[in-house]
Amino acid sequence: MPHDHDDHHTHDLGFAHDLPRMIGRRRLLALMGGIGVAGLAGGPAAALECVALPWETAGPYPADGSNVKDGQVVNALTQDGVIRTDLRSSFGTLTPVADGLQLDLELTLVNADGCTPLEGYAIYLWHCDTTGNYSLYDITDANYLRGVGIADGEGKVRFKTIFPGCYDGRWPHFHFEIFGSIEAAVSGEASVLTAQIALPEADCADVYAADSRYANGTRNLGRISLSSDNVFKDNSAEEIAQQTLALTGEPQTGYAGTLTIPVDLTAERSAGGMMAPPDGMGVGGPPPDLPSS
Repeated sequence: MPHDHDDHHTHDLGFAHDLPRMIGRRRLLALMGGIGVAGLAGGPAAALECVALPWETAGPYPADGSNVKDGQVVNALTQDGVIRTDLRSSFGTLTPVADGLQLDLELTLVNADGCTPLEGYAIYLWHCDTTGNYSLYDITDANYLRGVGIADGEGKVRFKTIFPGCYDGRWPHFHFEIFGSIEAAVSGEASVLTAQIALPEADCADVYAADSRYANGTRNLGRISLSSDNVFKDNSAEEIAQQTLALTGEPQTGYAGTLTIPVDLTAERSAGGMMAPPDGMGVGGPPPDLPSS
């Protein structure tokens, strides 16, 4: 699937365009306004951090056993070494290492009903490299930038990875699937949530402008907005605020990112969620045999 072409993407200069820049201010004002009283009092999370994330497409590159490439089922979840913290290297029998600006992630998995930690739940996270390519699909001899982590007693999972690039037609993002246990994650059971994480525009712009490894980032970011992205455009302002990574750091030294992921364990996994088509693909029929590029 080519990521780079010269089609023009519509700019949006309204609220959705500016929302990532406002995440920090919104959260601060919410806490000061009193809706985060539980968080200020030492509860598990502020009220603003309990908006259940909507189900999203897994996209064409999940490597979770749900699709095929060149006639072969692609499943990283059954490979030795997939449970790990550092996602930058390949695992199992593969050896390539992903180059890019370091990004340390702390994700907190919580039950949206009460915002309580989901201890023992597992999350499978995957994303593209600096120029928008995915391991096991675009780069067939690598399985980096994929891995599974297990939530601790506070619901926290930590990964060390790289800042994702921006390929043409999509807002910079992470993919993830959450499972009720590590056994469920590696055995092919259905996820309890499949969704995506958005990155803040200002930080993406800074990284892509400063780091030559993100060769097409500035151009592709300029062609897309949250309101025109085919995944995030249907989400509410509250959902976008919830699923946007909070970042600290600099393009020269690296970043740390945090996000609370509330899971609605009673959500219906329907056409709006688990059965939604992958990026740019239709619904129905067997899993697609993906192109090699």
